Amino acid sequence: MELSYNTSMDFFTNYGWVTLICLTIFPRLTLLLASFATGGALWWLGWMFAPHLLVAILSLSYWYTDPVLVVFAWIIALLGTSGESNLLK
Repeated sequence: MELSYNTSMDFFTNYGWVTLICLTIFPRLTLLLASFATGGALWWLGWMFAPHLLVAILSLSYWYTDPVLVVFAWIIALLGTSGESNLLK
């Protein structure tokens, strides 16, 4: 019997559609309340100032299994962050 140590899982193995929608609409709440990795000062700065960008950076770990999802995360991050800055003006 041979053990397989393939640890690459896609996003939907770990999370579901509801999490994906919540990350898109409410990134700060979802990152804070869901079981996502928290980090040091850079993680918290990203959470405070650019949560969409933080979600896109965290999505990079799924590049090999879900590249389309990662590309959409970056598109939403760039549009979401610029959209928030336009609202504040």
